[in-house]
Amino acid sequence: MDTIKQLQWRYATKKFDSNKKLNSNKLNILKQAFNLTATSFGLQTIKMLVVQNTELRASLVAHSYNQKQVLEASHLLVICIQEDILEQDIINYYNNIKKIRNTPETILKPYREDLIKMMSKMSIPERQRWSKNQAYIALGNLMTVCAIEEIDACPMEGFNAAAYDSALQLDKLGLKSVLLLPVGYRADTDMFAGFAKVRMPINDAVLEL
Repeated sequence: MDTIKQLQWRYATKKFDSNKKLNSNKLNILKQAFNLTATSFGLQTIKMLVVQNTELRASLVAHSYNQKQVLEASHLLVICIQEDILEQDIINYYNNIKKIRNTPETILKPYREDLIKMMSKMSIPERQRWSKNQAYIALGNLMTVCAIEEIDACPMEGFNAAAYDSALQLDKLGLKSVLLLPVGYRADTDMFAGFAKVRMPINDAVLEL
């Protein structure tokens, strides 16, 4: 697989072929890729909703500035953050480390206490911004995996998050939506698929010291 060739192949898909659907294997790859995304401290305070129901997605178009990709794509991925990061979340995380790696409590305790202390010094909005930074890492990771797997995607920040939260009843899950990624396969009629990619010269984008 030529990674650069695949990254050149990808683009922000403007029109999906609604008749082409991701199979279960492709969908599972995206789920696994999201779960394997790097996060600060390894503390996963983000979640991903996979929305396939077409009636639900049709209702979300109006909350997405009428961007039809939300409906036309095979699936809509909604990246969410926790409304807050609780001390118990950190305790659970370190308990999971102990279970998987059999790490002694004497090693884990100072790291756990430092992270609890760090989070306690933040306000709820600050903890939400911290989590949102992790969501962007996940989005970038998913877009790269999509390119490698030849899955078309369109990253979106432009949507009414509060309306999404209400429609998806995210408050019941303690979550807030922050990013969207419709995924599927490009339509033959999407003229943007054939456009040359516009980027600055590599020497302007990458500086070597």
